Amino acid sequence: MKAWNRWRTETPQAEPDLRGEDLRGANLHGVNLFKANLFKANLTRADLSEANLFGANLTGADLSGADLTRANLGLAVLRDANLREALLFRANLTSANLSGADLREALLVGADLTGANLSGANLEKAEGLAGMGMTSVIIDKTTRLQ
Repeated sequence: MKAWNRWRTETPQAEPDLRGEDLRGANLHGVNLFKANLFKANLTRADLSEANLFGANLTGADLSGADLTRANLGLAVLRDANLREALLFRANLTSANLSGADLREALLVGADLTGANLSGANLEKAEGLAGMGMTSVIIDKTTRLQ
């Protein structure tokens, strides 16, 4: 992981293409995936805690049961992503596109959803929504809440 993050620091313009990769259960704690293309990647139960996924494309990715504690998902595209039972404790989701995402039973305690698009997202039984600041969040009639 250290070598990967060093390479990312040295080549910040790089946008890794990890489309469709099978990273189930991978230990990616603290990994720098800034602007990575993870379209339809399988990240089921992966450890992405403290990872930098700022601006990453996670459209249709499977992140069910993944640990995204304190991950930076600002401006990430998570359209139609499966985040069921994901741990998003204190995650940064500012201006993230979560339209159509499945967030059922996800842990969102302390997550920052400022400016996030939740149209069509399923947040049934998600924990941590009560009392959460949701400034400028986009919610429509297709968003499913508690």
